[in-house]
This record gives sequence, C-alpha cells and structure tokens, in this order.
Amino acid sequence: MTPFSKPLRPYLLIVLVALLMTVTANQSFFSAVLSIYPWADNLAFLVSLSLLLFALQVLVIALVSVVLPLRVVLALLLLIAASSSYFSDTYGTVVNDEMLRNVLETNPAESADLMSLGFVIRMLLLGVLPAFLVFRVPLVSSAWWRRKLNIALTGVAALGVMGLCVASASGQYASFIREHKPVRYYISPGYPIYSAIQFAAAQFGSGEKPPFEFLQANAQVASGFGHQELVVLVVGETVRADHLGLNGYSRDTTPLLSKMERLISFSQISACGTSTAVSVPCMFSYLGHDNLDVDRARNSENVLDVLTEAGIKVLWRDNNSDSKGVAKRIKSEDFRHPDNNPVCDEECRDIGMLSGLQEYIDSTPGDKLIVLHQMGNHGPAYYKRYPKDFEVYTPTCQSNELSECSDEEVINAYDNALRYTDYFLSEVIALLKRNTPRYETSMVYVSDHGESLGEKGIYLHGMPYTFAPESQIHVPVLVWASENSDVDYEESVVRRDEPNSHDAVFDALLGLFEVESTLPPKDKQALLIFEEH
Repeated sequence: MTPFSKPLRPYLLIVLVALLMTVTANQSFFSAVLSIYPWADNLAFLVSLSLLLFALQVLVIALVSVVLPLRVVLALLLLIAASSSYFSDTYGTVVNDEMLRNVLETNPAESADLMSLGFVIRMLLLGVLPAFLVFRVPLVSSAWWRRKLNIALTGVAALGVMGLCVASASGQYASFIREHKPVRYYISPGYPIYSAIQFAAAQFGSGEKPPFEFLQANAQVASGFGHQELVVLVVGETVRADHLGLNGYSRDTTPLLSKMERLISFSQISACGTSTAVSVPCMFSYLGHDNLDVDRARNSENVLDVLTEAGIKVLWRDNNSDSKGVAKRIKSEDFRHPDNNPVCDEECRDIGMLSGLQEYIDSTPGDKLIVLHQMGNHGPAYYKRYPKDFEVYTPTCQSNELSECSDEEVINAYDNALRYTDYFLSEVIALLKRNTPRYETSMVYVSDHGESLGEKGIYLHGMPYTFAPESQIHVPVLVWASENSDVDYEESVVRRDEPNSHDAVFDALLGLFEVESTLPPKDKQALLIFEEH
C-alpha cells in the first residue's frame, strides 16, 4: 500500500521534481536576477527566464536518467539541490570547484561549524523527504526501453521549450548571458553538479600524473653576513584588511600591535585566492596568481623547498586544517590536538603553537624559519575562535547561522577573534625579541584571504575571484623586524600603502635569509627593501 493511488508516467514525475527544485533551490538565483531586472519593468522576461530554468532542470534530469535509474537520479539531485542551495541562500556562497576543493580539505571540526539546525531542517524537508517519496511513488509499468524513450522525449520537449523561451526575448537573453555571467553560478543543482564534474575530471582524469617540478634555483646563503636568522612566518586565516585598527579601522582591534615599534602594516595587499585551498599553495609557489594552477603548485617546489636547499631549517606548525601540500617535504607538527597543543578548551588555541618553540630554537643550529598556520578568524563560528577573556565587543553572534544574527553581532564576534590574533602576534614578537641580538629576528604575518560579513547578503569567503567582493580579496600583511635585521625599515615603510599581492611573499622570504638563487624575482615590486652590505 502506498500513499499514491494512481501510477505516474515517468515524464510527470520528472516535471514535478524539476518544479520543486526550481522553486525551492534557486532563491539566490532569482534574488540576483531581480536585483538586475526589477519585476515591474521586466515581467515578460522574468516569466520566460523562470520557464527556461524549469525546462533546464527537466533537461538535466532527462539526460542523466537515460543512462542511470530515474529514481536514483531524482533522489540524488534533490539532495544536492537542498544542500547546495542552503549554503547559497544562507551565506551567499557559490558552490564551484574551488569551494568543493576547500570542503574536501577542511577537517571535520571546521566542517561541523557549518552544520546547523537550519541545514538539517532543509535537508529533511527539501532533500530526504522528497527523495523518499520519489522511491514510494508508483510508475506506470512498461518495458525498460519504452520508459527510456519516454524520458528521452521529455528531454527533447524541454529543449524545445528552452528554445522558445530564448526566441521570445533573444535580445535580453544575449545581454543577460554576456553582461551577467556570475548569476548563473547560483543555478542549483546544475552549477554544483557541473563544478563537481570539473573537479573530478581534474583530480581523476586519464593520463599519467606529470612529474614533480624542480625549480632549479641553485639556492645558497650569500657569504659575508653576520648573525644567523630567525624568522617566524604566521599564515593567518580569514582576516580582512579593513578590520585592522592598524589600517585605520574605527575599532582598535590591534591594541598591542599598535604599540610595537618597527612594525609595518602593508595596507594594499591582494590575496592570491578567496579560499585557503588556493591562497596558501599560491603564496608559497613560484607560479604566482596570474599563472596559478593549484595542482601544479602542489606538484612542484615552493619557497620552503628553496630555503631548505640553501640550508635553512624550516618548521611548520599547524592549528588549521593542514598546509595544503606546502609543507609536504619539510618537518611539520599538528597542533589541532591536545597531544601537542597545551592550550585547548573549546578548541585548541593558536597561542599553543608557541609551546616548546624556545627549546626548538636553542637545540637547532643555523638559520631558522618557523611557519605558524593559524585557526585565526575561521568562520562561521567566530565566537569559538577566541577565549571568553577576549570578548570585548558585545553582543556577539553565538550561532553558525550568521543570517539569523544582526550585522552588529556578527561583526562583534569577528572583531573579538581579531583581538585574539593581535595578542597571539604580540607574543610571537615577544619571543623573537628574547632571541635578539643572538639572531637577526623578524616576523611576517600574511592572511590567506578575507571574509564577507553580511554585505549584500554575502557571508564567509570562497567566491569566484573574478567577481569576489573586495572584503574577500583585500588582506593584511604585517612585518616586524628587529634593529639588527637586514630589513631597511625606513625604506620599507615607505611602501606600506603601495598596491602589492601575495606574490611578494616568495621574494621577501628569500631576502630575509639573504638567499641568492638563479630564479628571477617572482614579483615585479618587492615588499621589503634590504640594507646593502
């Protein structure tokens, strides 16, 4: 006994599911369209576009169902549509191949921050329940080939409807497709499926894996210099430049760093990407933003390899998901667990990465680079990113469903996390000062990407770079250098407001260690100026 008294023909089930996905999974798409084409002045076009989207859903279902079982296809599409539309509607994010890479490389604890009651409810009501009903509804009994023919003809009919829609307003469609390409990224589940296919093809495509690329840098430390070098590179997480007090933000989110002498805040730095999975490999790679291929960057030497070749001791400590392949060939330590990190409460804190560093410095001869990869301001649960002692701005958003909080609450939680990073960096500098003048000491802080905090309904990060908001691309870079460092502070500080990018990190690290190589400078404009000897 089933709740359906009359069997349905396959085409009718396809139409019903396509209609459900069009209406429930494309809120972000229609919101974006309406912001460009107001309803009052574009009624005919909007009706045509809605019909075209519905027909596109039918066509996608039909094409896949010709090969795979219809019920399985419908159930999978419903689940994909419910999950992808939740993140688009709640955070304004685009589920593309970069986002999929980021999700797959995020640790379970960070992924759990994205799970919420709202997500569960949407998945149950718009994903699991409809998928269950798809398997319960009886279909008209017929030979398999008749059923496949029925599905194929449904796809042909949908294609015809799409053609009529375009013909009815060809001029507006031409303008829409040419001038507003980013809007199509919100079509669900079509674009997430397309992105998944792209990602899978790149990861598991046919052909042999290309050989590992060596830079042939012939790197060596220049002779004739005095002190050994001790450099700490802090890779920050999800910090946008315009929320630093050092950069003129209305709040003093950097009270400790603001008092530091010989600290330079470079205020016009562009990130290499809008996600950790892209930006971290890019900033260490010689390829640079314009030539970046993430898979190629991970399959070639980076600046840490060049420094190691020159005899520099490199240590990577991670309190984030991982190094994204950057530290694969050097010594690395995981500080996301109490086994290594002695400062853990609700989660393991960034400050715990300083534990035992003095002992490492004392017991390790030669020049040293220590990389500290922060949890930083990783969202959406900003309120978890700092101990309660740092909750200066209140009230705070205590939820991972940011759209349910006020803008003030979201920003308060985010800025509190920034104050904790301010404390962490001040402790890094204090450690370096204790090792001066035994070493020439310096700290470089680089945030991997920025963050949207509700502007235009967009939260988090990971938008396609071509139309990502400034808040996701504009990141801070801070440099502190001791007086005995080779950094020419007066000349370098002049450059603090000049436009630059993550590409400058590669050459800056080589310069801090006086490393000479046969590689031409990666960046057209150097971040730091060094004193001549």
